Amino acid sequence: MDLKLTGKNAIICAASQGLGKAAAIDLAKEGARIAICSRDKEKIESVREEIYKATDTDVIAVKTDLNNPEDIDEFYKIAQQELGDINILINNNGGPPPSSFEELSDQDWLNAFNSTMMSAIRLSKLVLPDMKKNNWGRIINISSVSVKSPVKGLFLSNSLRLGVLGWAKALSDEVAPYGVTVNTVCPGTTKTERINQIFESQANASGKTKKELESLAASSIPMNRIGEASDLSGLITFLASEKADYMTGLATQVDGGSARSY
Repeated sequence: MDLKLTGKNAIICAASQGLGKAAAIDLAKEGARIAICSRDKEKIESVREEIYKATDTDVIAVKTDLNNPEDIDEFYKIAQQELGDINILINNNGGPPPSSFEELSDQDWLNAFNSTMMSAIRLSKLVLPDMKKNNWGRIINISSVSVKSPVKGLFLSNSLRLGVLGWAKALSDEVAPYGVTVNTVCPGTTKTERINQIFESQANASGKTKKELESLAASSIPMNRIGEASDLSGLITFLASEKADYMTGLATQVDGGSARSY
């Protein structure tokens, strides 16, 4: 299937590992020219080399703190200068840390709001003028299945990711006449550094081992396994393509059937 991504220009955030990295690799394999970022300069440069060797695609890699508006502006400026108009934006950032409600301070909530919601809003505002001018664009947010079913102990994620979802739905209505789609993908339990952090936190709180928690998590999923990053990146690549022209305002989970909502 030709997804018609050759020559498209994409920004993929937080791409030094996990879901962002998997999305960057898949888009590059389909012929997209990509710009990736991470707070870790060494890691993002390593991923740039890895993608180039695997796809023979030039990759722009920029050290960026997505919590910093000036860094976001600079990343977008470099990406646009090197690639041209940005056609695809993958909004992604590390999820808020797990905690109990009473542990959270006002500053924790503000930090999580800035990281989870404002990074997506700021980048989307930067790319939209080009997308509207070209009557074509894709904004895809990597979120969490917590927007469908709250996850125990993830108060910040459960709350703020729903804010991103509401914003994305409203934005999808506003930009649809310009050929721009806005969608959200919602991974369930997936083998990433993030899920390792959650399992470690749960192990410390419960007295169970990390391996026991992984087995319990897998047994609660109808497909009886924890997801791989590639399970999500396939959907992201499709939503970024011309094949998904009539799909917008969606929040689609990739969770092996674990969310119990309709």
